[in-house]
Amino acid sequence: MLALTDPHEAYRRSSLDARVHGGDSAALVQLCLEQAIAALGSALFAQERGDPMLRSKGLTRALTAITALEMGVDRKAPLAEALLQVYGAARQAVLGSVTDFNADLLASVRQDFLEIEAALRGAAQPAAAE
Repeated sequence: MLALTDPHEAYRRSSLDARVHGGDSAALVQLCLEQAIAALGSALFAQERGDPMLRSKGLTRALTAITALEMGVDRKAPLAEALLQVYGAARQAVLGSVTDFNADLLASVRQDFLEIEAALRGAAQPAAAE
């Protein structure tokens, strides 16, 4: 069974599992954002290369990460509504690109996630330094 598995994918999955099992909620949000960013990048790259299989994998991984982000939002938090709108729009962009790929829209969604991820990383650093 392991011989049939792509070694890079196997390593990615084991690394992902380790981070999921060892992380707090902030670390899990960071992980989901990283996964969404990477998956969207993969889908965009695959589209440029004309690789529909890789594009589909990227879109599926992005959708999974976005769904996890949506499910993890604390509905009572002050930014909950804004986050749900961002994640919902991202989900719709990914779903729409399954049948009608929109590279510009997905690149914009990816950029939004990069900015959110950078803001979270910046917010966590002062807390870690204290």
